[in-house]
Amino acid sequence: MPVKLEHRIGVQAPAETIWEIISDLSSWHAWNPLYPQAEGSLRIGGQLTLTLALHGQKPETIKPTIVDWVPRDQIHWTLKMGNGLVRTYRYIEIEALNENACIFSNGEIFSGLLGPLVARRLRKPIRRGFAEMGEALKARAEYAEGLEDNQPSLL
Repeated sequence: MPVKLEHRIGVQAPAETIWEIISDLSSWHAWNPLYPQAEGSLRIGGQLTLTLALHGQKPETIKPTIVDWVPRDQIHWTLKMGNGLVRTYRYIEIEALNENACIFSNGEIFSGLLGPLVARRLRKPIRRGFAEMGEALKARAEYAEGLEDNQPSLL
C-alpha cells in the first residue's frame, strides 16, 4: 500500500509570490535546504536535476520527470529508483486562501514493491526536510511581501 508523507504550512503572501520563488529553480540554492541545487525547466515531460539533502543521509542527485505543473498552483514530478522497485510521486502545491494568504503543501507518495519500506525507514528525515523547505519558503515569501520599495529583493 502506498505511503504518503506531507507538510503543510500557512504563508502570508499571494500565490504569485510563492510561485515566483518555487518556479525559479536556479535560485533554490539560496533558500531551499532540502534541494540545495536544482536545474531544469518546468514543462510536462521535462527532467529536473536535483540534489536531495536529507538529514543524516549523504546528498544524492536525483533526476525526476515533471508530470504536471500549473503556474501559481502546483508542480508534480515522478521518480523511479532501483529498477522501479521504488516509485515516488512528489508534489508542491499552492492553495490560495485569499489575495494575500496561501497554504503551501509539500509531499510525496511512495509506491512500488519497496517504496513503502523506504518511506517508513526515512520518515523522520523526509518529514524534517519537507518542514524545513516549507518554513524556508514561508520566510522568503513573507519577507518579499514586506519589503519597502528601497530595499533589495531576495527574489
